[in-house]
Amino acid sequence: MKELAPLLLPQARSFSLDFHPIPYRGEEAVLENHYLPCRGHAGPSVQSFFALEHETQVFCYANANLTRTEQPGEALRFVEFWQAVTGHDPEWLYFDSKLTSYAELSRLNERGVFFVTIRRRGPRLLQQLRQRPASDWTGAVIDIPKRRHKQIRYLQQTVSLKDYQGTLRQIAVTGLGREELTLFVTNHPEASPRDLIMNYARRNRIEDGLGTNVNYFHLDCLSSEVRLNVDLDVTLTVIANGCYRWLAHQLKGFEKAKPKQLYRKFVETSGNIEVIPNHRLLVTFDRRSHNPILREAGLDRNCPPIPWLKNYRLVFGYR
Repeated sequence: MKELAPLLLPQARSFSLDFHPIPYRGEEAVLENHYLPCRGHAGPSVQSFFALEHETQVFCYANANLTRTEQPGEALRFVEFWQAVTGHDPEWLYFDSKLTSYAELSRLNERGVFFVTIRRRGPRLLQQLRQRPASDWTGAVIDIPKRRHKQIRYLQQTVSLKDYQGTLRQIAVTGLGREELTLFVTNHPEASPRDLIMNYARRNRIEDGLGTNVNYFHLDCLSSEVRLNVDLDVTLTVIANGCYRWLAHQLKGFEKAKPKQLYRKFVETSGNIEVIPNHRLLVTFDRRSHNPILREAGLDRNCPPIPWLKNYRLVFGYR
């Protein structure tokens, strides 16, 4: 990852974090039960953790070698991993209320990492907020494409939470399309509530990305009972996803294309491979409608020697 980070994530600042349970389909599994959204109930599964960079939508971290007691500390372990890879901590983290504990939020704050998460809502807390006068609430418009509910109202407060050292900003929001209020909490003292809400909405991308991993890379088909085996498979999935995201950013007009589309239009193609002088391999693609996009991208331009291919260089040709 240390070699891939400058290539895939040159200016990474913000990350979304989430857990994903990978169901075990064998018998007599000695595994913990986790809620499986695809089945609507809890079952034996391997809990995996993912981190997605906001701008590039690249998965940059995964860990499936987790037990239930280790899960609250995984956010901080990702911070330490990113520090080891890049030399600095992430600037922003976005995650839901079940990902970690308030004590771990306090440790993130001590490291100077800003975060936005959702506070768990109790009936008494919601009742107190409903009793606040309308004049205490501020209206705003959130600019999120394709979102039906854009007119919101919010109320800012300073709150203290159990096991958290210090205070947090709480932003109660109504108008997001839910019956109940949404309670955002953050340790950033100055960021505007509107920006915080809009940036947190981008956390949905990690759910979309996990859906792609399930549908195309068959993430939920990992059926081993051994966590280390699943951890390796999850790591390979993250690498494959990153390679497809890199390819998408090289192809003009396909920056947002999903791996399945890229595979069908560019990867799943025929051609010839020929050894030519000067230690080069000539890959000649058969005629296809998308070849001009590959030509324009110039993926073989200044291609370095490939160590595992006896230091041959790739050269592309087109019929």
